[in-house]
Order: sequence, then C-alpha cells, then structure tokens
Amino acid sequence: MYQPGMQEQVYGIQWRQQIPGYAIVRQDRPLTLEAGRGTIRFRDVAALIDPTTVSFASLTDPTGTRVLEQNFEFDLVSTQKLMEKFIDREITLEQGFGERVETYTGKLLSAGMGNGLVIQGPDGAVRAINGYSNVRFPELPGGLLTKPTLVWEVVTEKPGEHKTRVAYETKGITWWADYNVVFAEGKDANSGLLDIGAWVSVLNQSGGTYRDAKLKLIAGDVNRAPQPQVREEMYMNRKMGAVAADMAAPGFEEKAFFEYHLYTLGRPATIPDRSTKQIELFPAARQVPCEKVMVYYGLEQHIPYYGNPMLDRNFGVQSNKKIDTYLQFKNKKDIGMGMPLPSGRIRVSKLDTADGSLEFIGEDAIDHTPKDEQVLIKLGSAFDVVGERTQTDFKVDTSRKRMEETIEIKVRNHKEEKVKVIVKENLYRWLTWEITQKSHPFEKIDARTVHFPVEVEKDGEVTIRYTVLYTW
Repeated sequence: MYQPGMQEQVYGIQWRQQIPGYAIVRQDRPLTLEAGRGTIRFRDVAALIDPTTVSFASLTDPTGTRVLEQNFEFDLVSTQKLMEKFIDREITLEQGFGERVETYTGKLLSAGMGNGLVIQGPDGAVRAINGYSNVRFPELPGGLLTKPTLVWEVVTEKPGEHKTRVAYETKGITWWADYNVVFAEGKDANSGLLDIGAWVSVLNQSGGTYRDAKLKLIAGDVNRAPQPQVREEMYMNRKMGAVAADMAAPGFEEKAFFEYHLYTLGRPATIPDRSTKQIELFPAARQVPCEKVMVYYGLEQHIPYYGNPMLDRNFGVQSNKKIDTYLQFKNKKDIGMGMPLPSGRIRVSKLDTADGSLEFIGEDAIDHTPKDEQVLIKLGSAFDVVGERTQTDFKVDTSRKRMEETIEIKVRNHKEEKVKVIVKENLYRWLTWEITQKSHPFEKIDARTVHFPVEVEKDGEVTIRYTVLYTW
C-alpha cells in the first residue's frame, strides 16, 4: 500500500505506431532507515519496470545516504510458479465428476504447461490427473512475491525517516489525443462551421495504478537512441490523500517546453492499471469556420520517380474516378483555436436534422500542429462528384529526346449545388517539362505537381485539357 504523504511522478511516452509504450515513474516516498547498512524493500512498482533505469536518492540526506546494491525481484505468485516450486513436495488435488468430487493427496512429480499433473500417492502409486478443479498447497513457498519489488542495500549515517525519491522506466503506458468534431454546413457548399472538442486518452497496461496523479503531457518528437520509433512524453505527479470533487476543477494548461509543448492538468487524476482514461484537453471550440475541399487525383496511384524518362505510352494511364473530400481550417486564436495541437485521431460527425442525431462522416489522423498552421482532415470520397482521366495523345521522338502527352480530365457534379474541385496532376514522365497548351489556368505546386482549380455547376461537367512537353 502507498503511504500517506507519498508523492509520485510518472513520465509516460507515447508510441505513435504501436502500443503499449513506456513511462518514466518518479515517486517521493518517506522511508525509515537504520544507521549503517540496511535493506530496503520497495514494493508496488510497475510490473513492466526496466530495472536498469532505477535511481534512488535520499532528499533528507543526499550526500550521506547511498545505495550499495540493487535487486529487482519479480518472481510473482502464479499457478504455474507454485507448481514448479512444489515439485517433489506434497499437494492435494480435487477432481470433479458431475456432483461427485474426488480428492488426491501425494507428491507432485510433474507439472506441465496444461491442466495435467502427475502425482505419487502415499502407497507409491503414480497417477496422471487431467482437468483438476482445485489444488491446495500447504504453504506459500519462499522466493515468490505477490508484487514486483525493488530491493536496495542502503548505507546511511543519519538514521530515522528520510524523504526518498525513486525513478524508473516502465513499459505499458501510452497516450494520444482524440479530437471530436461536429460539422455544420456553411453559407455555401464549399464552407462550413466546426465544433471541436479535444480529449487525451491515456492507456495504462504497466501493471501499476497511479492514484491522484498530477498529469503532464509533453507533445513532440522525442528522440530515443536505442529505439527508432518516434514518441511523445506524458508526466504524472501524484500526491496521496483525499481529493474533493470539483466540477470546475482546472483543466490542462499549455506552455512551450524546450522544443516541445507541455500540457499540465490542474487537478489530480487517477490512472488505473488495465484501463483507458480520457480527460478533456481543452474546452470545445464553437463555430470554427472551415472550408470543404474536393481533390481529384486522376492517376490510379502515385507514380514514383524511376530515374529515366518514362517512354511507355501505357505507363500510368489507368484512371481513378474517386474524388477525395477534405475539411481544412487554420489553428488560429481569433477563431477559437490557437492551442498547439498534439498528434492524434480526429473524428467528424454531422447533425441529421431529421431526428437530431449525430452521424459519423469520416476520420483522419493529424500530426503535431503549431498555432496559426493549417489543419487538413480527409473524410473520404464524394458520392455525387466523379472524375475521369484519359490520355488523348502521345508522341515520343527519342532521336530529339522529346516526348509529348495530352491529357483530358472530366469532372462531373451530380449534386444540387455548385462545387469547387482541385484537379491534381503529377507530371511523372521526366524532370524537365513544360505545359505548352491548357484549357484552364494551373498552379505549380512543386517540381512534379500542378493543380487545376475548377468550379462545376450543379448537374454540370468541366473538361480540362493540357499538353505537356518533356525533354531530356
């Protein structure tokens, strides 16, 4: 059990790609030390502790008290462990046959990984028993523990009660941000308003419960030399004692912290083992203006650069008909946002006015997003807006090192209102290119990408044609 007045701090680090993650736990705990050399047993540590990371310090006598040796004892009680300890010792088994129960007492000769045992009775007869219903052991053998325990050989010149600080790393704790968004149509088909709520989800599978913790979250790409994955940190400080319920208890306060961002919860929080806890990251932002963006990428898949001109006329001509739909908004303070947003999942719903229910319309993941930066949420593909991409002409002259291709793109709108669509094209055949003819203006995005922004009237169609010349 934790002692009154004990403090604990937990630094949890999020794994973006997999869970569970790991945490750094720091505890302040009063311990009574005897003069000279003595043994201290420190229980209630996380089951997934990394013992190589443990540090112990006396805050009462930091220079005169030190650790000479350290052990981590983790041989915990389990049925299999008890069986192993009682090989060649007497146990009692019960086996049920309907309403009848048979009892066998004898020396345990073998205990497999399954539910089968071999015992030798007092008369020397050996019996193999499968499917026993109960087993009784005369005692708890030495060396088995009910909880993982740190054991220190400590020497001190100042006997009495010491305030000690223990820190260690444990696996099994991770956190992420969850954003719940409600979308409402704006003044036209290409705009809208968002209600944005943000929550922190803390998953604890470390084998330890952290009661009344002061929670801190660090969002950022924290480097760890032994592990290539990117992580984020979570801090939990805990002070034991009763906590009065307060509906207006303060939430997270954000500030810059080194090259990351620190979110400190202003009230204690209990993080039970084997649980996922959700805490509001910030109050919901209301009526955040957003823009609905449709993007048509006519290639069936993104074409990588291969290092040579792509002279095959059939290369990359397969057409994709899906038009992707996005919502985008600026993370700005003057529209109710402006807090640096940790990476996480963002789910979007829309109100069905027929029955007043919220219906799910898509979800995406966002990366760490500073204030004043754009947030782009991919929802899915449009049902009533489709595209078609066709190669209408292709010429290649290898002697002159010239290649010419003409592309025709059609966007059809079957909705009851006008829509805006960005037609994205990759000029993938070679690095040096020039668009020599075009039906619509375009914007050059990078060395291989152009955008044709178009508006398509209701039940209308827009056709884009362009010719590109490649030279090498």
